[in-house]
Amino acid sequence: MEFIRTAATLDGDAPTRDRVARTILENGPSTAADLARRLDLTPAAVRRHLDHLVSEGVVESREQKVYGTRGRGRPARIFALTEAGRDSFDQQYDDLAVQALRFLAETQGEEAVVEFARRRVAFVERDYAAVLEVDPDLTPAEALAKVFTQNGYAASVRDLAPVNGISVGEQLCQQHCPVSHVAHEFPQLCEAETEAIGAVLGTHVQRLATIAHGDGVCTTCIPQTPKKEKA
Repeated sequence: MEFIRTAATLDGDAPTRDRVARTILENGPSTAADLARRLDLTPAAVRRHLDHLVSEGVVESREQKVYGTRGRGRPARIFALTEAGRDSFDQQYDDLAVQALRFLAETQGEEAVVEFARRRVAFVERDYAAVLEVDPDLTPAEALAKVFTQNGYAASVRDLAPVNGISVGEQLCQQHCPVSHVAHEFPQLCEAETEAIGAVLGTHVQRLATIAHGDGVCTTCIPQTPKKEKA
């Protein structure tokens, strides 16, 4: 779904601005250089579109965090979707969902909300095995990224920093969460996701950050697990 445009954005550049906003949604906070490379645009053109998106409140600019030794010069700026920017994609039913869950909690109790949250993420167990059956060479995190992406989360995988040269696992990154605003009030939705991930992997996983609580990306640590031998 394209973000809602004001009259000022109804021009020939609007489709490109949609692409800029969507690539930030799908890939997380990005620098202008990152966006120019992904979209095959000049850095100057990307900055012009970013300036417009910032002025509309769709995107915000902040200083990029630098880990380790900081080089000379000013840190690069990164651009992330604002809450309004996320709203404009596919969260128009949040108010109704929140009201429904409030009613469920008030009339049936908190356990009913937990059960609803678990049923909502039943797709994790349902689809995980199917994805691996089609592509058994995927790592657990890669398979989960496919499962979540198919269900509206725009997920990807990053390697965790190795320890003593040995891989310790991967990080499942969800750049978009279709229920993030609802989960802000009902964290049971996030907890059910984490529980479902751990269940299909048969191991403990750690949720490091969530969009629902103000982070730019939902991240979950997926520990290194040995591949199962084929029967």
